[in-house]
Amino acid sequence: MPEPAEELSTQAPGSSSVPELREPLIERPERHPARARELLRDLSTHYLGNGLIGLVFSASGPIAVTLAVGAAGGLSEAQMASWVCGIFLSAGLATIVMSLLYRQPLGFAWSIPGTVLLGPSLQHLSFPEVVGAFFVSGLLVLGLGATGVVRRIMAAIPMPIVMAMVAAVFLRFGTDIIASTKQNPVVAGPMVLVFVLLAAVPALGRRLPPVLGTMIAGIIAVAASGQFAMDDTRGPLIAQPVFTAPEFTWAAQLELVVPLAITVLIVQNGQGVAVLRAAGHRPPVNSFALASGGFSLLNACFGAVSACVTGPTNALLTASGEKSRQYAAAVAYGVLSLLCALFAPALTRYMLATPEAFVLALGGIAMLKALQQAFVTAFSTKYTLGALVTFVVTISGLNLFSIHAAFWGIVIGYAVSRLVEHADYGPSI
Repeated sequence: MPEPAEELSTQAPGSSSVPELREPLIERPERHPARARELLRDLSTHYLGNGLIGLVFSASGPIAVTLAVGAAGGLSEAQMASWVCGIFLSAGLATIVMSLLYRQPLGFAWSIPGTVLLGPSLQHLSFPEVVGAFFVSGLLVLGLGATGVVRRIMAAIPMPIVMAMVAAVFLRFGTDIIASTKQNPVVAGPMVLVFVLLAAVPALGRRLPPVLGTMIAGIIAVAASGQFAMDDTRGPLIAQPVFTAPEFTWAAQLELVVPLAITVLIVQNGQGVAVLRAAGHRPPVNSFALASGGFSLLNACFGAVSACVTGPTNALLTASGEKSRQYAAAVAYGVLSLLCALFAPALTRYMLATPEAFVLALGGIAMLKALQQAFVTAFSTKYTLGALVTFVVTISGLNLFSIHAAFWGIVIGYAVSRLVEHADYGPSI
């Protein structure tokens, strides 16, 4: 019988979790993979609701960003539909496989910072050159995952510093509640009121989870106010993937490969790992890197940006319910993602017809618990100066060498913490 995971690990400085430093390259599941009967037992409307909300979040704002970048870069409608198909296909497959294997809510999606990074590049690079960078970046992520270096890096950074980065990234979701309520009170107002009511009255909240009730209230408000704006219902319903033959040029490789890889491994996967640990789970850090690299290569075949583990998606999947059953919400999210991949063209038209206030209010309310936990973990114990510097740098939007501010927040915050907060690292430092 294998030793328990707890005996195979050492604790990183300042981390309340226990990163697995001495485990094999691919972390072993702590329990046997979920069987179909166990999944059906653990799945309920509560976890279906969390999975659906995670899907609504992914299929709205992030899709809008993806389409905006693609349109600005001159991509055809077929290429953009193929991109959407690819990212949902990899998100669904990776989430289902990993969540069932580890019996944890391990939600995959795609890199939004990476997508934004492509905007300027598509102005002077051809799309085949960008796709070539997607392939090489996927190989780089896969190679780094195969070395085990990602797990060691994540183990070395104190959890408060990582959670300060998460708090800075998630802060906008909280302010979005205020902005959407001010912009569109007819839609966002009832959503906020229903959430407060269900959260304040436990008897009601047990019958109807607050976030699910918020989504229902928002749908009713959108329908009643006539704000579902579908301009054109024409076009294909089923996805028709387009393969773009990659071109490998030094200009594209030097500009995109390293920033995309860092964004996936540190910024995106780092958020996902921190959120899952804060929710009481023990995510397989190195398996995340390997899966992200492998599924990024799949995405590249569709002309799509890198796959990754994201903080917001996992925050929604772990927003409520029993920890041991939250993997069922991830599986529901994964199945819905596969349906979105199949109907990618129709999905993009329908989701973009939804009022922005609905998406912002729902995402913000669903993210409140994760935002609260991020602040508590970042500033309640040790490494508080490093956490504060991380928060400030990340929220400043600092962007050097086309690498997202969240990465520089962790780098600068960790450096300051090591220089100043000697006592927090113990007598050996």
